[in-house]
Formats: sequence, structure tokens, C-alpha cells
Amino acid sequence: MGSPATRVVDDIDARPGSTTSLLRTVIGLYLRPLGGEISSAALVTLLGDLGIQPAPARTAITRVKQKGLLLATPGARYALNPAAVPMLERGDRRIFEVRTMTPGDDWLLISATVPEAQRDVRHQLRSRLLFLGAGTVAPGLWITPAHLAGEVEALLDETSARPFATLFRTSDPQPSVPLRDAAARWWDLDALRAEHDRFLASVDALDEAAPFAAYVRLLDSWRVLPYVDPGLPAELLPADWPGSRSIAAFTGLSARLADAAWVHVRGVAA
Repeated sequence: MGSPATRVVDDIDARPGSTTSLLRTVIGLYLRPLGGEISSAALVTLLGDLGIQPAPARTAITRVKQKGLLLATPGARYALNPAAVPMLERGDRRIFEVRTMTPGDDWLLISATVPEAQRDVRHQLRSRLLFLGAGTVAPGLWITPAHLAGEVEALLDETSARPFATLFRTSDPQPSVPLRDAAARWWDLDALRAEHDRFLASVDALDEAAPFAAYVRLLDSWRVLPYVDPGLPAELLPADWPGSRSIAAFTGLSARLADAAWVHVRGVAA
């Protein structure tokens, strides 16, 4: 099989609906239950079932291979890089086990001052924390729900930023304004609302008569939301916040589509 890549890059810039994003969704959903390997032809066929032509499908496969997610194996096959499994397992927990804060839950504060000589680390830390759903309290100071502490620790290790960071837990942050007003400054609630609106619009466009394509597109559209939306408590959000509608739509459609989609994948992979 060859030596696994030592580092797997999580392609956080691959937007939902793009060929690369759909491919990563297929890989994350199905390669582990398939035993970790799939033929190149089957992977191209599955992408074809999503409306992607063979040439861009193969280009996307090359891209994720370069990112370390796939490894080429003999017989025109691809294997999931074992180094990617912890990343995918974290993604499973975030995507399928959505958590929302309740009154009294702890917060986690992340204070980090990265030296100027390591600007690449600083950039990675900032972009990854924002993708994780962290709010920005001040330059070098972020806040998340404390239930994300394990993911924050992993992120700090992966970005080599742990030596520059100090973490604090509190159940009672006391900004100079009401916490609801402070939260509206720390997080871009308009952008988060737009993500929910995008997801709900994508759900309306799904064709359940093609369960594999519908399920993959559902997951692909959804997977960004549980990251960028940290699950703030209801008392800090507008009364018409769409989060509960998004969760209900995702949960209901997943229950209807997942089994039939898996049957299709097994047939193609066989």
C-alpha cells in the first residue's frame, strides 16, 4: 500500500456542492464501512451518480490524494489513509451528534499569542478556530462552548500552536454589555443565519427518488453547519433563529435516505 501520509489536510475551503466537497463527503461516509478501499472505477461511478463527469471526478480524486486523504494501491484502487481516521471520527461526532448549549454550561476561552516569525501558524490557528465555530472576543482571544474542548486541543496540536495558547473554562463570562449583545459581536450571526438559509434551501431541492444522490448532497450541504454554528444557547439568539429547523430537516431526511443510499453504494463497490 505504501507509507501513509504523515499529515492529512482537512480541506475546509471546499464549499458544499463542489466536486471536491462531494467527493470528500462520499469518502467520509462510505470508505470505512467498505473496509477502507474502493476501486477507481467505482469511485468515478459514484461521482457520476452525483452528476459529475469522469474528467472532473478524476481531477478531484487527484486533489484529495494530494491532500493525504486517499492513498493509491495496486489494481487501480484507492485506500483511505489511516492517518485520516481520527479526523473523520471527529467529523462524525460533530456532524451526527449535534450539541446545543443550555443555561449554565461552561464556556472555553482560548488565549493565543503566536510569534511574528510563525505567521503561518497564526493564520492556520485563526482560520481553523473560526471553522470550528469559535467567536472572536478580541485579537488573540476566542471563545467556544466548553464541550468543544477536545476539538480545540486537537486543533492546537495539529497547527503547532499549543505552546502559545492558554485555555480557561468559565460558566459566567462577564462582558461590559449584556451577554446576548456580546455574543452578537463575537459571532457573525448574520453569516450563520445565511448558512442555515442556504442549507434549508438545498433541502427543498433534493430529489428523494434518487436516495444516494439525495443523501450525499444532504450531508455535503449540512456538514459545514455543525462546525461554523457552535450551538449557542437559545437565550443568546434571535427568537426566529433557524437552527432547530435545520436540525429537524437534517435528522428527518437522514432517517429516510441513509439505508437506501448505502445499498446503492454496496452495489457499485461490489
